[in-house]
Amino acid sequence: MNIPSLYASSPVYCHYYFDLVQTDDLLAELSSDLDKTIEFFKSIPTEKEHFAYQEGKWTITQLLRHIIDCERIFAYRALRFARFDDTNLAGFDEDFYMAGLLSKKENLDILIEEFISVRNATISLFETFTDEMLDFHGTANNLKVSARAIGFCVVGHNMHHREVLNQRYFRSDEKV
Repeated sequence: MNIPSLYASSPVYCHYYFDLVQTDDLLAELSSDLDKTIEFFKSIPTEKEHFAYQEGKWTITQLLRHIIDCERIFAYRALRFARFDDTNLAGFDEDFYMAGLLSKKENLDILIEEFISVRNATISLFETFTDEMLDFHGTANNLKVSARAIGFCVVGHNMHHREVLNQRYFRSDEKV
């Protein structure tokens, strides 16, 4: 995907996520990514759901929890910006969010269902936005970003983590 206005008016860390997305049709990408994410996580064997590729790294279920948490935060930011709210929203520390959950062993199937609910809510939210709402730039963590860019970050963020799982959590002969 190459929407020059997104690159020019978004934080640099978003550009990596934009590069992973194939089209500029945000709703189609959110929907397609939903299907791909469900398929990906449902293909993970039960015996692997609490696997981490190295000491101190998140397990597969913790990584899905991270994806869900981030999507909720991103959707909240998009809602605020789409309502033309220019209040500087605080950043968040993903490691801090996960720290309280490190000893909890969540069930992958339950997390998949939660992800489906969260993504469907995200899609419903973005369906209500006009172009003007999508293009309003708010501030999060002292960085200007539009609701549209946040939507593409949601998709790219998921794609990134699916690729990380394939590269680091599975041998080349067992990629999901």
